[in-house]
Amino acid sequence: MSVYDFKVKNIRGEEAGLDQYEGKVLLIVNTASKCGLTPQYSDLQKLYEQYKDRGVVVLGFPCNQFGAQEPGTNEEIHTFCQLNYGVTFPLFDKIDVLGPEQHPLYGYLTEQAPFEGFDPENERGKRLASMLEREGKLESNDIKWNFTKFLVDRGGNVVGRFESPVEPAVIAPAIEALL
Repeated sequence: MSVYDFKVKNIRGEEAGLDQYEGKVLLIVNTASKCGLTPQYSDLQKLYEQYKDRGVVVLGFPCNQFGAQEPGTNEEIHTFCQLNYGVTFPLFDKIDVLGPEQHPLYGYLTEQAPFEGFDPENERGKRLASMLEREGKLESNDIKWNFTKFLVDRGGNVVGRFESPVEPAVIAPAIEALL
């Protein structure tokens, strides 16, 4: 099994198979438009522009499960991302990334790349870890917050998980290693 075995809906609500990205390096991200991390859209777009001609695709999956920070419709999300961050990488239908309605893709991603903690040197990561610890949410492999990033190699294998506070530019060396 690989990420290519999953079906999703694009931002227009049309079914799409991830097999259309077979042979590409993927960076799969759960996103939100009203989050303190929303500016990461800009850096994700930069990564996409830097590497798209070499076979890298960023895939954005809007999610409203963390602080209700993605309340808009798919159309509103798409417009927001284009106008504010110039996003041209593929965006998909708003989904759940955890809980009883978790999209199967995210069940697979979190199984393949378990949660290993936050970087203790990252201030934003420390604050997020403290909040999640108080809520008893640090023990599972679930997605912890918006902008968790999964790196997938050309064979569809999940090879890395980067937690929310990790800036997209930090992932560039890992992407380079897969090219």
